[in-house]
Amino acid sequence: MWRYIGKRLIHLVPVIIAISFITFALMQTASGDVIDAIYENAGGTASEEIVAAKRAELGLEKPFLVQYLNWLVGMLKGDMGVSFVSGRPVFETFVSKLPFTILLTLSSIITTIVISIPFGIISAVRHNRFTDYCIRFFTFIGNSLPGFFVSLLLIYFFSLKLKWLPVMGNNEWKSLVLPTLTLSISMASKYTRQVRTTVLEELGKPYVIGAKARGVKERTILFASVLRVSMITLVTLMSLSIGSLLGGTAIIESIFMWDGVGKLAVDSIMMRDYPMIQAYVVWMAIIYVLVNLITDILYHYLDPRVRLNQEE
Repeated sequence: MWRYIGKRLIHLVPVIIAISFITFALMQTASGDVIDAIYENAGGTASEEIVAAKRAELGLEKPFLVQYLNWLVGMLKGDMGVSFVSGRPVFETFVSKLPFTILLTLSSIITTIVISIPFGIISAVRHNRFTDYCIRFFTFIGNSLPGFFVSLLLIYFFSLKLKWLPVMGNNEWKSLVLPTLTLSISMASKYTRQVRTTVLEELGKPYVIGAKARGVKERTILFASVLRVSMITLVTLMSLSIGSLLGGTAIIESIFMWDGVGKLAVDSIMMRDYPMIQAYVVWMAIIYVLVNLITDILYHYLDPRVRLNQEE
């Protein structure tokens, strides 16, 4: 197992280098000039001499490969460069936004689990009954609505009409409620239906029928065997969601002015802040590789078949 983890961590290095190189190349081919964009965002203009001096200061006059290698060597030393817009170190700025995204991710995942697992089990156990129809109806609605529309509905009812929660910001715990609900509604709807489907499939398998014939209580079968097997599917879905959430949900963070890495990425793209975009891309690559690694480790403990395959 430790050998497998070591191999996956070694594979992380070429993946990050390849993704960073492709991203760096794509940014170089983008239309427009970063220096012009900086002065336009600042609401002013600059002479050619000032523009040339600024380009030399940022190292933009050097060939592409030289720029990329300088950035790569700096990143390996822990230096991701300086923001073209704020002038602050990229790593310092990025790390300052990261806790807000992690907090939003944890609250959304916990809320999703608390909602989806119980309702998915209830829907499966009450198959084709009134409770099942109600849960399936509401999960269909929740899964169909786009996130930005859900956020606007929540703002309208809970902020403008009822005045219970603030519209935007991240200065108090109440500000966390609306973005968490916005992200959780869609995920919980999707996962509830998936848990229901998986539990239904397991309830019809021979080992469950045999256990019932031997007099084993249905609750024991459900929680000791069926639910554990069903967790494999849920872990797979959660791994994908955690990766995207830690990457920052740009639309939701922008709507609620949640000062996380998603909003930072959107602002950096609009202002052509290349070092900040590179830091975001590297972060996304690391997150997805590590989340997939953690998912494989969970498979190892949840499914004996995975352990046998890794030992062979």
